[in-house]
Amino acid sequence: MANQKEMTVVQHLEELRKVLIISIISTVVAAAVCWFFSERFLAILLQPVTGAGHEIIYIGVTEAVMTKIKLAFFLGFLAALPITLWQFWGFVIPALRKIERVYFTLFILISFLLFVGGVAFGFLVVFKLCVSFLLSYGGPQLVPMLTIGKYVSFTLNFLLPFGLIFEMPLASFFLARLGIINYRSMVKGRKIAILVSVVIASAVVSSPEIFTVLLFAAPMYLLYEISASIVKVVEWSMNLKKSGQKFSILAPVKRLIARARGIRIFAK
Repeated sequence: MANQKEMTVVQHLEELRKVLIISIISTVVAAAVCWFFSERFLAILLQPVTGAGHEIIYIGVTEAVMTKIKLAFFLGFLAALPITLWQFWGFVIPALRKIERVYFTLFILISFLLFVGGVAFGFLVVFKLCVSFLLSYGGPQLVPMLTIGKYVSFTLNFLLPFGLIFEMPLASFFLARLGIINYRSMVKGRKIAILVSVVIASAVVSSPEIFTVLLFAAPMYLLYEISASIVKVVEWSMNLKKSGQKFSILAPVKRLIARARGIRIFAK
């Protein structure tokens, strides 16, 4: 805290080592607990395939058990993420001032909610549509023989980027507050954002179908536009603060009401 003496580099490394050890242990313990619920979560992940009347097989002796272990560690990572973020928060917070601690705490909380929300959105909306389209593309003549290992790997590789991509608006907010990015630069970077979205979608989806790639790329670019709007609002509020005016989220509504009243008086 503020009254504590400054720590040496070795002490900082010891604290960081403690944070990493606790985070790893909590993830392993959470994964062990999630192992007992892996069947239920596996049924949820398989629902886009089994719901369409298809079956999942495994062709290796250890494929089924290794897939469940992989799924358990993924679930353990999500379950232990609050503990990991809490440890990271405790490591950084002593070096911050009071107002910085408030912002950093909000950053940790919102980043966790956005990550989980991104994973949920990726599965419930994009992933289900993607799998449904790809399975229907085979037609009635082709019978899909999906192995559990490749399917779960594809699913996790598909969902994790959504959790990270959903952090874009939050990162843009803080970068705009620090003056690192601005709205004009984000407007100029729209073409690059479209290209990067398509490239990332092509790498993650690994499908020759352009519809599937665009289905993944569209939310990424939409988040880019949302981030650009957030940066614009941040710049506007900072400019108002510099000019001595108070920022109010109801200001645009008040202006619309004032204009409506003016039009009514003019009409009379």
